[in-house]
Amino acid sequence: MDLYLPIAGLSVNILVIIGLGGLVGLLSGMFGVGGGFLTTPLMIFYGIPPAVAVASSAPQITGASVSGVLAHGSRGGVDYHMGAVLVAGGALGSLLGGFLFRVLQDVGQIDTVVNVMYVLMLGGIGIVMAKDAIGALLAEWRGERPRVEGKRHHPLIAMLPFRWRFYKSGLYISPLAPFLLGLLTGIMTVLMGVGGGFILVPAMIYLLGMSARVVVGTSLFQILFVTAATTMVHAMTTRAVDLVLTGLLLIGSVSGAQVGARMAQTIKPEYLRLALAFIVLVVAIRMLLGLTWRPPEIFTVQSL
Repeated sequence: MDLYLPIAGLSVNILVIIGLGGLVGLLSGMFGVGGGFLTTPLMIFYGIPPAVAVASSAPQITGASVSGVLAHGSRGGVDYHMGAVLVAGGALGSLLGGFLFRVLQDVGQIDTVVNVMYVLMLGGIGIVMAKDAIGALLAEWRGERPRVEGKRHHPLIAMLPFRWRFYKSGLYISPLAPFLLGLLTGIMTVLMGVGGGFILVPAMIYLLGMSARVVVGTSLFQILFVTAATTMVHAMTTRAVDLVLTGLLLIGSVSGAQVGARMAQTIKPEYLRLALAFIVLVVAIRMLLGLTWRPPEIFTVQSL
């Protein structure tokens, strides 16, 4: 069952795209990540042009974030004050990212830049996650108790001026810190088609020192608005959003996330982190090979 994607300019198998969305939703439900950092590379592997893959991931992440924000908000797990600052930075970052995306598109380098950024980002994150997961498993096997460190923000954050109180997060810091963090994730969302949660969440814990109780919900709150703004930026500037593709991905991801959430309840967190690190590193290596491995024939001619 093939369906033509008007923006991507090619036909795809409906079941394959829904299955791809289901796989990403499954991973999202199991590992607690938005899944955008896997959606875009997998679509590129399937043959979707990188620019369309990046732009079409944003509305999918927006749709998937709505239920998460509602669920966390009903339990008091969202710091809306902190979230508003993050959203302000993310909105500005989306505009800057849209400008950079269009410039790279005009000079014909957007595909290469997207692939290189994914290789660097996924490779670094995969190595760090694998190291932490293996360390935790080794400590468990040796019978060692994990160290519990006090929650505090980074010393550089403490140096910033104009401090505000963020009561739900338990912080008294400058709003410039979350604003700059939101700015960075906004740029990443436009350029790479990711929600940024897999970077935003660790940064909120280790850099800002936020309470773990509100980190995930506040992150989803920021991702929801920033990916919505990113979708508008792409629709008005790059015109690379393929709503047919996004709709198929959403059908699969919503169903897959429910299954993944149930599976996550039966597996140890350390094993989940190690599995996610392995998947991330495999994707990074595959993209690196795509950039460096020279095919036996650069050009091929096929008769119709």
